[in-house]
Amino acid sequence: MSLAKTDPQLLRYGVWTRLLHWLVAISFVLLVLSGLPFFHPFFWSLTGLFGGPTMTRILHPWIGLFMSLLFVLMAIRFFKESLFKRHDVQWLKQIDDVLANRDEKLPPVGKNNAGQKLVYWVMLLCVPLLLISGVLMWQPLVGEEVPITLRRLASMGHAYLAFLAIITLIIHIYSGIWVKGSFQAMVRGRVSKAWARHHHDLWYEEEMEKERKHREISRRHESRKGESP
Repeated sequence: MSLAKTDPQLLRYGVWTRLLHWLVAISFVLLVLSGLPFFHPFFWSLTGLFGGPTMTRILHPWIGLFMSLLFVLMAIRFFKESLFKRHDVQWLKQIDDVLANRDEKLPPVGKNNAGQKLVYWVMLLCVPLLLISGVLMWQPLVGEEVPITLRRLASMGHAYLAFLAIITLIIHIYSGIWVKGSFQAMVRGRVSKAWARHHHDLWYEEEMEKERKHREISRRHESRKGESP
């Protein structure tokens, strides 16, 4: 019997998608922890997590490079479902209803809501610019060949971009916890059909249509087998 007929849940994120997501998330957290000590002395004690100031300075750009490469793969994976549509604009206009949990007043939502799409596009802006500005400061590999004025501008831009990315990540984490079931979806990959219908009704309808087509194909196949001599 097919999984579509017996499984009461829907697959929201496959194994590869979840692996990419968590690798990028963990790498980003390590980047924050290793970068903050060089932003302000208050965070200097965090260098102890990486074996001291020298090792922290060495590891930080390599972690950034590793995360950027993984982020490219994740960005490609989520690109299509992160494109804004008309109902996403309306969702943002009704942000008061979103914050007040007045879900019955909200427009239909696809696989990702407008908030999730905004996170995607903000990070798509920040990560490449963080990588470029970080490379310009990367000593001794690149930084010594870069004019001091450009290095200073890169340092300032890097700090502002990092701040924007950190705030975006905090909002993303809070939203995932606030909407019950979202965090579980990225851990286990599956969500209940009731959850999907309530929070992402357009995506739910698309998945139900796929199931209906699958059942129809299965019935035709079984019918042909029954007619065979």
